[in-house]
Amino acid sequence: MKDSSSSADVIAGRLAAEVGPLAPGTRLPSQRELVRRFGASATTIAQALNRLALAGLLETRPGAGTFRAARTRPRTGGDTAWQEAALELTEGLAERPTLARRFAGSALADTLTATAPDTIDLNGGYLHPTLQPAGLLASALTRVSRRPEAWERPPAAGVPALRDWFAQDIGGGLDRHDVLVAPGGQSALATALRALTGPGDAVVVEAPTYPGTIAAAAAASLRAVPTPLDARGIIPDHLDEALTRSRARVVVVQPLHQNPTGTAMDAERRREVRDVARRHRAFLVEDDFARHLTHPGAWSPPPPLVDDDPDGTVVHIRSLTKISSPNLRVAALAARGPVLGRLRAALTVDTLLVPAVLQHTALEVVTAPGWRRSVTALQRELRDRCHAASAALVDALGEDVLPHRPRGGYHLWVALPGGRAGTDVARDAAAAGVAVTPGRNYYAPGNDERPFVRLSYVAAPTPRDVETAAGRLVDMIRGPGGS
Repeated sequence: MKDSSSSADVIAGRLAAEVGPLAPGTRLPSQRELVRRFGASATTIAQALNRLALAGLLETRPGAGTFRAARTRPRTGGDTAWQEAALELTEGLAERPTLARRFAGSALADTLTATAPDTIDLNGGYLHPTLQPAGLLASALTRVSRRPEAWERPPAAGVPALRDWFAQDIGGGLDRHDVLVAPGGQSALATALRALTGPGDAVVVEAPTYPGTIAAAAAASLRAVPTPLDARGIIPDHLDEALTRSRARVVVVQPLHQNPTGTAMDAERRREVRDVARRHRAFLVEDDFARHLTHPGAWSPPPPLVDDDPDGTVVHIRSLTKISSPNLRVAALAARGPVLGRLRAALTVDTLLVPAVLQHTALEVVTAPGWRRSVTALQRELRDRCHAASAALVDALGEDVLPHRPRGGYHLWVALPGGRAGTDVARDAAAAGVAVTPGRNYYAPGNDERPFVRLSYVAAPTPRDVETAAGRLVDMIRGPGGS
């Protein structure tokens, strides 16, 4: 399969030749039309258009489309060709390729790609603006901005009252001295991996897993060791084998509403996984991103792994971003024992501090009288969207299309009948005005194509949009002449 970056360069070159002679203000075809024309994914088309926008050839007008720019910005500066050689491996690193830093974040960037106005977004992982607690956020920021402490330098570990709140929210007898405030879950994950490993080390990851885990491991010069899941999460016997074989000292897991599969570890599986990690003296980095996204019903989520962790095996990550706004980038790193000192030092190097105004705003939001009501309303909405999308898929394609029915989170892991390639279905869906994520994005590089797509139902404007898009996706999965 072609690399999306190189494909985007080719398409950008062809479009540049066509756009150049156009009169300023001329509207380009929609992204859907370009997807059909070039037979490329929506992400590749977006990357190509972005390249032309950066070059000054195009301008994007939200809600209107993409247009020939009024004038092309002149190129400034000298010859930058020397950078190609400077960015290559040094002679020493060429002999030790496992130490190379690889900023292979294209799969992660795909989740941030803006969709065209005529496309329903079943790709994004952040709340649509209509689902965000906008009123709470706005009023909290307004109040906080008037306070002197919002503009003072906060403690490096974080505002004490916010650390108290996180400790109580996480549970397990933690207190503020076990908690650090980080600028979002992705940053906390990247910091934890660098703090707990050295270049060239192995790190055990779920297969499939969140693309941000794979990207953070690559950027830290780590060797990802994929370990399979079943309906109850990462498999203890395979984890034991992976730790024995790789001698890894870090395992990254998502025990609750795993991304992308939606699985949740039960109490017995959690105990088994903790026991395996303790036996190998390995840290469990628990990415608890979906803790407050459990759908209403009879099922109650089990406590986090860190809740029963007297020996300090677990490094816990808890973020506020998924339940509020992509701009409220506030998270917690929690751990017991000397490891917290290492995490604090690494976090200081990476971020120095999280802005006080952001921390105080987060604290104001989560302690507001309307916060719990907001979270409850969001959980109900996610449940309804999940049911609508699941019904559309299962009614048309059968139960096998959803290997697991999640009880929380914001996504479905869709198995493609006949082993169809996820990238092909995602490309065809984009041409039909639906953005989904190919399953291949959730596996470490070097793996073959995967017969899955991930459907996220949190970024679309309404439940009706989710249902409509799921119906279109069914047509793409069936393929030409399908029934």
